[in-house]
This record gives sequence, C-alpha cells and structure tokens, in this order.
Amino acid sequence: MMNYELMVIFTPVLSEDDYKAAQKKFADVIKDNGGEITHENPWGLRSLAYPIRKKTTGMYVVLEYNAPSDLNEKLKIQLNRDENVLRHMITALDKHAVAYNGRKRHGVNAESKTTEA
Repeated sequence: MMNYELMVIFTPVLSEDDYKAAQKKFADVIKDNGGEITHENPWGLRSLAYPIRKKTTGMYVVLEYNAPSDLNEKLKIQLNRDENVLRHMITALDKHAVAYNGRKRHGVNAESKTTEA
C-alpha cells in the first residue's frame, strides 16, 4: 500500500451540509476500495489564484490516505463525474513527506529535526 494525498477544490456555491457530504463521499470511495484515511483537513473557502469556470473562490479539502495503486483510477473517475469538483490532484507521498506531514500536524517544527543549543 502506498501513501497518497488528495486535494479537491469544490464549487463555492455548496452549502455547508453539501460540502461535508461531498467530503464524506470521496472518503467513502477510498475506504470501500481498500484504502485507509490517515488524515482529513478541510480548508474551507479560499480564493483561487485564477478563475476556474468563472469562479474566483473554492472550497478546499485535503485527504491523506494509504491505498493500493489501482484505487487512484477509480477515484479519478468519481472525481471527474462529480459536477461540484472544480479541480483535483492526487500526489504520491514518499516516507519523508509522510514524516514531514506528521511533524507538522503535531506542532513540532517541521523544518528542522534537531534543535541547537
């Protein structure tokens, strides 16, 4: 099983309930196909660097998960079919990225591993 990170930008016209339901939908796709969610980070409404489909804001969510590599194709199909998804990106994480994200989540200085006296 490999480590992955999924970032999804949803359309900003979603209500809070629809936004949470959309997050749960993609988390369930991962779980139902043999994956495991390690961390879920909803960013909420953010400005976009450039307009996408004439929208200047989007609702972001980032999921970190462990899954077999064939899951990503099934996930991409679901993401492309959903009309509420403006953009998505799946990134494979190596062991250093996983360690960095873990340190960052737990409040440890993510930049340095040792402290100098």
